[in-house]
Amino acid sequence: MSQGNNTQTLVSEFILLGLSRDWGTQVSLFVLFLTMYLVTVVGNFLILLLIRLDSRLHTPMYFFLTVLSLVDLCYANSIAPQLLAHLLTVRKSIPFHSCVLQLYASLALGGSEFFLLGAMAYDRYVAVCHPLHYTVIMHGGLCLGLAAGCLVAGFTNSLMETVITFRLPLCHNTINHFVCETLAVLRLACVDISFNMVMVAVSGFLVIILPCSLVLFSYGRIVAAILHIRSAQGRSKAFRTCASHLTVVSMCFGAAIFTYLKPRSASSMEEEKLVTLFYAVVAPMLNPLIYSLRNKEVMAALQKVLGKCRDKR
Repeated sequence: MSQGNNTQTLVSEFILLGLSRDWGTQVSLFVLFLTMYLVTVVGNFLILLLIRLDSRLHTPMYFFLTVLSLVDLCYANSIAPQLLAHLLTVRKSIPFHSCVLQLYASLALGGSEFFLLGAMAYDRYVAVCHPLHYTVIMHGGLCLGLAAGCLVAGFTNSLMETVITFRLPLCHNTINHFVCETLAVLRLACVDISFNMVMVAVSGFLVIILPCSLVLFSYGRIVAAILHIRSAQGRSKAFRTCASHLTVVSMCFGAAIFTYLKPRSASSMEEEKLVTLFYAVVAPMLNPLIYSLRNKEVMAALQKVLGKCRDKR
């Protein structure tokens, strides 16, 4: 297979350079990421189970949390198993079609999560600013429509970006990454990628800036409403309903804005790898922990389930 910089190559597979070439480091990373992956699966599955079993959690907020947990599970499974397998192999290859599928799935699920966080911010805005009309406004049809719209938007954006990325002629097949990622694949192209970089910027605006704007608008109105609550206890209760979601939003959008809104020349492959690790491994693990440990209703549901298990013994 030709490795020349100016010669188009017929690519049947890609070679991923991974995170490290040191065997000891790879084994340590395998243990770390395997632990995080297991926590991700167990944590998100537990959230899904508690919401399913406890009728008190059958509300719009927990419906969106259910969808978010499903997206996190799928996102982690689109990257983590392959990452773990490659950490224990010398030749880190991935077939062309698997690379295309992985890029499409990770972009689609990541984009859907950003849109979902925006929808969840709107849900919290309605809960705090219009509590008496909350159940009327956030009815089942609207919740289903918002969740479906988030998924359709994420998968449509991913399809566009994946198609224009893999239509490019490639000069070689070695990807300086541990996963098939848009910018890493674009670096393999034999032709000018200015159009692709414009589309990446447009995609970033749609997937990051628009949901982030909705989040900022919603929480701006929420803060204004909380400040008008006279009692300190009332303000504390109103803030608690938003604390978990605000923590996740700050974490996800903060990392995305820091990465994608700074000049491309200021970024490096190592930074891009760290950001991908964050969204693929760290965020799906932290989300259920944040929503459970900081949420009294979820903890109460967990205690209820554990109590029933003890009673059956």
